[in-house]
Amino acid sequence: MAAAGGRSPSCSQLLQDPPRRPPRDGRGVYVYPNPFFRYDGEWRGGRTHGQGKLLFKDGSYYEGEFVDGEITGEGCRLWASSGDTYSGQFVLGEPQGYGLMKYKAGGHYEGELSHGLREGHGHLVDQDGQAYWGSFHNNKRHGQGHMVFRNGDKYEGDWVQDQRQGHGVLFRADGSTYKGQWHSDVFSGLGQLTHCSGAVYHGMWINGHPVAQAKKIVILGPEVMDVAQGSSFTVSVQLQQDSGEVAEGEDGRVLKISAGVRYVQLPAYSEVSFFNVDKDDRGTPIQTPFGFDCVAYPLWSPKSGGQEPRAAWKVPETRLPTRDPELALASDMSRGQRAIPSGLA
Repeated sequence: MAAAGGRSPSCSQLLQDPPRRPPRDGRGVYVYPNPFFRYDGEWRGGRTHGQGKLLFKDGSYYEGEFVDGEITGEGCRLWASSGDTYSGQFVLGEPQGYGLMKYKAGGHYEGELSHGLREGHGHLVDQDGQAYWGSFHNNKRHGQGHMVFRNGDKYEGDWVQDQRQGHGVLFRADGSTYKGQWHSDVFSGLGQLTHCSGAVYHGMWINGHPVAQAKKIVILGPEVMDVAQGSSFTVSVQLQQDSGEVAEGEDGRVLKISAGVRYVQLPAYSEVSFFNVDKDDRGTPIQTPFGFDCVAYPLWSPKSGGQEPRAAWKVPETRLPTRDPELALASDMSRGQRAIPSGLA
């Protein structure tokens, strides 16, 4: 019961009372009218200013410097939705300047940012362990940069919107190297590929493929010839495109030569002997125009430690063993095949 002459406050009056004000100066805790935010830290003139921590209802937070009510300066930010964290410089609530971003899914970025995006120079390591050092624009690799891929390949050169484009050098893990123009992340334009086998292509590329690639190796002269015992012989070959034109921009392919041996059935008591051959290395029988087939044995064997022969246009003079029976010569060329010279035993 109210006292005489007095009145009790109504519910409507209570609802119209202003909410509790934030601290004016010093240090204090304030829960905003929107209960999503809670601040614990320093104040100046009724605004967050100095060191403090702003907590979000979803578990996110910012801890660091505030200037006139804004997140500005050095601080640390956690995003609860992604689990990512950032420590570094902020401007008006966004990562801007230099800092370190750690991704919960794996990897991190350290470098320059603008409005929360990678912008400028930095170092990015993705969740697969691939690493990039170089320029960024709008969160993507853009400009000059160096990349180490998961398979061991390395690239140095130009980037456009996260793709290799412009001029660059690729060092493959197998030892092959490409130096030249790129477009949309593939070889495109003028460039040179030096394959780990020694084969080299220099010329135009379109969508990752050479324009004038050699498709076949042609023997200039007879493909089968008789060779006298102890004599030398020379074989000339040519790299050609499908059209028959010479592939002048390509060289370094390996030419493998085999000698076809005609077996002769001798009497068991005969004292005639032929050289020994390694039956594990013999190839497909070679048809000859003489009415018989020869069994092919390589003149160069990968079991030897000698120097590797190479032939792009002409094979150097080759001498056969001096005690060979009747021989026929054939060729077996394959791109990128590495063979090591060794005479027949």
